[in-house]
Amino acid sequence: MDLTSTYTLHNGVEIPVVGFGTWQTPDGDVAESSVKAALDAGYRHIDTAEMYGNEKSVGRGIKASGVPRDEIFVTSKLTNTLHSYDDATAGLDQTLKDLQLDHLDLFLIHWPNPAPYRNDDWEKHLQETWRAFEDAYKAGKVRAIGVSNFRKHHLEVLEKTQTIVPMVNQIHLCPGDHDDELVNYCRDRKILLEAYSPFGTGKIFSDPTLQKLAAETNHSVAQVCLRWSLQREYLPLPKSVHADRIQQNTQIFDFELTDAQMAELDALVGVGGYGNNPDTVPF
Repeated sequence: MDLTSTYTLHNGVEIPVVGFGTWQTPDGDVAESSVKAALDAGYRHIDTAEMYGNEKSVGRGIKASGVPRDEIFVTSKLTNTLHSYDDATAGLDQTLKDLQLDHLDLFLIHWPNPAPYRNDDWEKHLQETWRAFEDAYKAGKVRAIGVSNFRKHHLEVLEKTQTIVPMVNQIHLCPGDHDDELVNYCRDRKILLEAYSPFGTGKIFSDPTLQKLAAETNHSVAQVCLRWSLQREYLPLPKSVHADRIQQNTQIFDFELTDAQMAELDALVGVGGYGNNPDTVPF
């Protein structure tokens, strides 16, 4: 297994097993140079979002890399103010324009119940938004469609009207925060789990168990977290703007965690913080 290894989504599309995240990456030269550095380091999967405000720079980084478009898997996500059929359709078109692409490999609904729709029949808005995603998929604008930050009850809302099951659910997954009930629910439906913030919050790096396992494996805490994610068959999306760390985060295929080490990591609670509640986030 390496950076070009893939999982197969339930529609047959192949997605590289590790992606390069760009959340909180500043727009402009930083985003452009970090995406180029990631592609130079061997990444072939780039993850961005309308809400990140850096799609134009990510697009420039992709172009500057010189890597052929058909060798790169590009994901973006719909912003929270566009939960209707027409708005979601327009949002995708704007994303394609900003990224300078003629199609996306994966497009996600970023949040299921955003604040602008919370008191206005959010379920109907969500279903209409998903219908726009299904039509974009059928039209060839996107090769795969999915969701982000969805919990079980949000997926059940889609199930009432969907004609296509989401291919991906991108959620907060790291040692200490893994909702196994949700994970199993998604896996029963062949929905791939992507792990954003695979390092959780900064305090995960000072956790004694992770430090011990890093020493035992002669790898960094970050590399142990990514290896844990892969061995749980998640798809981690590490983010960095530093070329050396971008490179280090690729060095996770030369070791394996033992069953006992995995059990130690699985037993951790809250060491990397928790994802936001999608029904109460203020945006």
